[in-house]
Amino acid sequence: MAVRGTLDDFKARVQADFARPNLFQVDLTFPQSIITNTGLTELGKFTVRAANLPSSTMGVIEVPFRGRVLKIAGDRTFEPWTITVMNDSKFSLRTAFEVWLEAIQASNENFTAASGLGDDQDATGYFSDMMVHQLSRDVKDGENPKTLKSYKFYNVFPSNISAIDLDFGSNDAIQEFTVELQVQYWTPAEE
Repeated sequence: MAVRGTLDDFKARVQADFARPNLFQVDLTFPQSIITNTGLTELGKFTVRAANLPSSTMGVIEVPFRGRVLKIAGDRTFEPWTITVMNDSKFSLRTAFEVWLEAIQASNENFTAASGLGDDQDATGYFSDMMVHQLSRDVKDGENPKTLKSYKFYNVFPSNISAIDLDFGSNDAIQEFTVELQVQYWTPAEE
């Protein structure tokens, strides 16, 4: 028999608060050989207005057997990660992403300025790792908010920097642009 439940029952089952979609922080990390301004990481913590927690998809292989289908796990894929950035008047982050794209492949020829993909020991490539943190509402004694959950995105690179719409009628608005980042894979990060 199903229990109807009351508001008090619901509250008793949820012993902590709920996560809020507006409490997050993104740690942008640019390839060291391409972007040397370390201040961009701090700027990104405040000007990335929207992001998402990652998604991934498990493919399905359907194996036919005597009129039935056995479904087994296929390959796991990772969707691109999109962030929305509030553009500062110096175009700091926009310029950094444009320089990153230009290093991956030049605008006017089919060459790259990056010396490879790079890895943990080799910071000369165009891959970089980034993180997103879900923050708690709990702040006690002036401390920083507690991190509820973090995800680390491995070997990312930008594949699309969106247009910025200019419009005489856009009053009382801040310029924004989105960046689509390709992700090799992600993992929940240990806190």
